[in-house]
Amino acid sequence: MSSRLVASLVLIGASLAITGCGRKSALDTPYQASLDARKDAERNKQPLPPEQPKPVEDRPFILDKLL
Repeated sequence: MSSRLVASLVLIGASLAITGCGRKSALDTPYQASLDARKDAERNKQPLPPEQPKPVEDRPFILDKLL
């Protein structure tokens, strides 16, 4: 019985630790992440990664209103 209790407590503790991981902010777009990587490389005097093209503006689609 005590081994089940210990296993349950370990499982609950591990799940709480895993759910606490991560950043609490908005997600970066791939374009923004590439800009940040270029800035970090310039600051650290490292080779620059390739420059990403600007993202295309999102145009509304006729069926978007249904969603």
